[in-house]
Amino acid sequence: MEEKNASTIITDHEFLMLLQAARQKDSGAMLRIIELFQGDIENISKMIRIPREDALSHIITELLEYIQSEKYL
Repeated sequence: MEEKNASTIITDHEFLMLLQAARQKDSGAMLRIIELFQGDIENISKMIRIPREDALSHIITELLEYIQSEKYL
């Protein structure tokens, strides 16, 4: 049985390394970041009044575009 609030915890250093790898177009790092935020992405998608699959796709795309941008530095 899955726990409702179960999430993966990583250190700040590990997360920064994932961000750095994702900015260098490492698909594995991008997938790992999406996995880390999967619960949040799914919760947010429920509040958007478009088909769930479209909402998920838009959120993930925006997240990856934000990571690739220099705005968060």
